[in-house]
Amino acid sequence: MFSKQIDWGLPLAVIELLARVGSITSITLLLMLFAGEAFHPSEVTSRQWVGLFFFPFGVIVGMVLAWWREGLGAAITMGSLLGLYLVYGFFMRYHIAGWAFLVFASPGFLFMLHWMLRGSEERHALG
Repeated sequence: MFSKQIDWGLPLAVIELLARVGSITSITLLLMLFAGEAFHPSEVTSRQWVGLFFFPFGVIVGMVLAWWREGLGAAITMGSLLGLYLVYGFFMRYHIAGWAFLVFASPGFLFMLHWMLRGSEERHALG
């Protein structure tokens, strides 16, 4: 008689908007940091390339991809962040401190949340 289905319309739209605006902001700030530091690839060591592969390259690729394929893009963003902490922090024993990496990658978490909630809403609509 009564449905326990939740209408996620507005919250989903807000989460999607925050994820998209956040991804544009994060990508722009990361690119500005690289431009401001006068990035010289010839001066980067092989160990630093490992870290750069995960952050910012993997994070940026994931956030760009999340605009079209949310689940995959979010997984790449979050996987790149995890890869940075595991490989660069744990295996290479570099101390990674602060919240900056998490803040820059946070739109990936929002994309994942939106993808999961949208999927559950679609499953309930079909059932």
